[in-house]
Amino acid sequence: MLDLRSDTVTRPTAAMRRAMAGADVGDDVYGEDPTVAALERRVADLLGHEAGLLTATGSLANQLGMRLLVDPGEELLCDVRAHVVRAELGAGAALSGITTRTWQSEDGRLDAEAAAALMEPDAGPYLVSTAAVAVENTHNFGGGTVQPLAQLQRLRALTADAGVAVHLDGARLWNAHVAAGVPLAAYGACADTVSVCLSKGLGAPVGSVLVASAERVAQARVLRKRLGGGMRQVGLLAAAGLHALDHHVERLADDHARARRLAERLADADPAVVDPSRVETNIVVLAVDDAPGLARDAAAQGVLVSVLGPRTARLLTHLDVDDEGVDAAAEVLAKLLVTRR
Repeated sequence: MLDLRSDTVTRPTAAMRRAMAGADVGDDVYGEDPTVAALERRVADLLGHEAGLLTATGSLANQLGMRLLVDPGEELLCDVRAHVVRAELGAGAALSGITTRTWQSEDGRLDAEAAAALMEPDAGPYLVSTAAVAVENTHNFGGGTVQPLAQLQRLRALTADAGVAVHLDGARLWNAHVAAGVPLAAYGACADTVSVCLSKGLGAPVGSVLVASAERVAQARVLRKRLGGGMRQVGLLAAAGLHALDHHVERLADDHARARRLAERLADADPAVVDPSRVETNIVVLAVDDAPGLARDAAAQGVLVSVLGPRTARLLTHLDVDDEGVDAAAEVLAKLLVTRR
């Protein structure tokens, strides 16, 4: 079975499993796990921030990052298809009392001026005041879009002038870094809090890291425990993250090339389904008449795809799908698209 539903389905490699088995561990709630501490320090350094905090999930890292910046009853701005408002089950509102407003974007691409136009940092006693803006890089539902560094820097300047903070949802920031050649620290400099996932393109079995100032990370550690996110001998998982940083970052370029090749094969079968020139990283979004039907028929032939809506399917290349697998999936999907034209 070729699973292209997400890059979250990757399994740890044999080398990663060996690193996990040999990890030095301690009780992380007591701050005594040396492997966790090493991972948190390394990710913070890569992104140019003072400190990091390991979390079990990317959603938890995002929610902690936003809660540090937005008090209950204040407002977070983001684009209309941002993961933090579309795919985290309303956690910001349910758990932290955060309200949101959104702006429209093309493929999730940031327009700093459009975001700034919504900001009301001091809205008075009758309206909601803006506390932060969230940006996603790469943008999941936008199709793996890489945010232009110039726009991120412009947003940073506009928000700083207004006294508004920035959270960067960098679940796939590693992909943006490899695709655009932008240093991770340059992205990190554009935000007050940044979350990055280890369990997507990097292939770790679980885990994300939130980075920020040392003071904010100390606050996040308390909030993580309050939400039930404190973990004990979690160095076993942190070791997977460290191995991924050593071995699985630069290879993301292979996933990007395979996604583009997959898109080109499918565009040859039906040009209306996908524009390969818009595939920037490892996500391929298909516009089809019947996404659930396509997914059902593809699964019957050994290819799993994600359904995002009645007419939208999504494919992600990742560590567990090599060139041969991509070609086999392309053959199955191309034939299905031709029969449906």
